[in-house]
Amino acid sequence: MKLYANTISATLPDWASVLKQSADLFEIEINDEHPDFQSLLEELETEIEPGIMGVKAEDLCSRLGIEMSNPNLHQLVEQAQTLISEIATHPDYKQLLNEGYQPDLNIADASTALTYLQWELDREQEGKKGKG
Repeated sequence: MKLYANTISATLPDWASVLKQSADLFEIEINDEHPDFQSLLEELETEIEPGIMGVKAEDLCSRLGIEMSNPNLHQLVEQAQTLISEIATHPDYKQLLNEGYQPDLNIADASTALTYLQWELDREQEGKKGKG
């Protein structure tokens, strides 16, 4: 399991580690099968809605001493485009294509959808600048 945080505590439990760090974002990998993590989940479990038990992300983050990242849509689209590019060039994906994998929608369609979304976001942002 991965979490994205703006800030983290000085020490993380042994079942959590920082994978990547940029100026304003930490990518944290959590070994969700680790017994200590499972114990924490049991401890934090609460009724989220009537009849639905679970752990609230804010409770988990509070316990870990991290502040969750809430990236804007532009950032998410950029990250998704990067991931799609990585998938398209991944050897396992290429092997699936060579073995006859032919989905109704493909990686190029997903990339095009994200490009259209990016254009709309850019157009919206330009519209706000013009009104400001």
